[in-house]
Amino acid sequence: MTAFDPSPVRRGACPGLSAPIPTGDGLLARLLPTGTIALDAFRTLCAAARQHGNGIIEVTSRGGIQVRGLGAASAIRFAETVAGLDIAASDGTPVLSNPLAGLDADELLDASEIAAALRRALAKTPLPRHLAPKISVVIDGGGALNLHHLAADVRLCVERGEQELAFRVGVAGDQTNAMALGSVEVDRAIEVTLRLLDVICRSGHAARARDIVAADAGAEFRATVDDFLIADPPTSGGARKSSHPIGEHRLRDGRFARGFGLAFGHAEAATLAELAQAAADAGAAGLRAAPGRALMIVGLTQEAASALAATAEGLGYVVRPDDPRRFVFACAGAPVCSSAHIAARALAPRVAEIAAPRLGAKFDVHISGCPKGCAHARPAAFTIVGTDEGCALVANGNARGERFALVATDELPEAIEKYAARHNGDALV
Repeated sequence: MTAFDPSPVRRGACPGLSAPIPTGDGLLARLLPTGTIALDAFRTLCAAARQHGNGIIEVTSRGGIQVRGLGAASAIRFAETVAGLDIAASDGTPVLSNPLAGLDADELLDASEIAAALRRALAKTPLPRHLAPKISVVIDGGGALNLHHLAADVRLCVERGEQELAFRVGVAGDQTNAMALGSVEVDRAIEVTLRLLDVICRSGHAARARDIVAADAGAEFRATVDDFLIADPPTSGGARKSSHPIGEHRLRDGRFARGFGLAFGHAEAATLAELAQAAADAGAAGLRAAPGRALMIVGLTQEAASALAATAEGLGYVVRPDDPRRFVFACAGAPVCSSAHIAARALAPRVAEIAAPRLGAKFDVHISGCPKGCAHARPAAFTIVGTDEGCALVANGNARGERFALVATDELPEAIEKYAARHNGDALV
């Protein structure tokens, strides 16, 4: 294992097991699992997080597992422990597929197989060394759990045509706002993706797909895929029940997966280990990390899934889609993050309590310790941003949006009640 280099990390870099990044509470390491994690391996990971870090584990909006509070020496020992657990994970350009890929009863194809093939193809090119750290690819296999809400530089969404399956290709966004480029045959998807990533790469080390779209309205992307587009595009996708994993989901073998959310994206390693043990006792086959700051226990009977939900609720996890905590997004905040001006995560439970009657699909809250907005890139109905001057409030925007008010931290409860009451649909009135 290479020793950790304590030299400054360039802005925007992503932490990995071998290259953790410094934060306010020590070093932060991230693991991006690409399949099912054995429950005993996950319990060992939790134990290592307690032994070598501060015992806090986070699941990110993209399904990454983060461990906080590592030191220069303990980060190496943590990485060595995890490396011996045989957890399938990606350490390069993130290529994300459906959280139940390969298991989902409703998927049109196993997106994890194509994602794995793309990672192998990428590894044979110089692209990963030259792409911006935040570049990502989404491959949606058409399962019941879609990836519509995940923004990506390149996205492939399978759809069914009259004769065969094909991928609808988009760039620079989520399913709603990405630029659509057309549809390609499934067996050309990897080549097309590599070509699109090469376009981004040629635009500079910090370039993102959105920068290219802004510069030429996507003309270069369109020219790149033009020869691959099929004349008769698909007309329908697979089952599209939800983009959030919380709840029960039927698997192709007749068993179930049960999704649980981590309140505000983090949990104590000890309670996670307890949940994993309960899942093992219930006969589960393993777990998966899922986009949306969630974990999915797979291979359960329906009865066991229901019983495990009760256990998880007792441990403080989000087990219902209507839980108000689902609609409050908070970064680690001060003092955990050295960039933060407010204790965002510490404020989150109180914010969720105050805004609970309003929280839902049409009213969500983002609490960001600083204007970077790491916890929630998409616009929120109500955003609280820590600044040198106090808490800036933004309506229907992200952490960099135009503020409509500035309040002191101790005035936040009153401000939240006031503006939540004024919220009407998609606007503050």
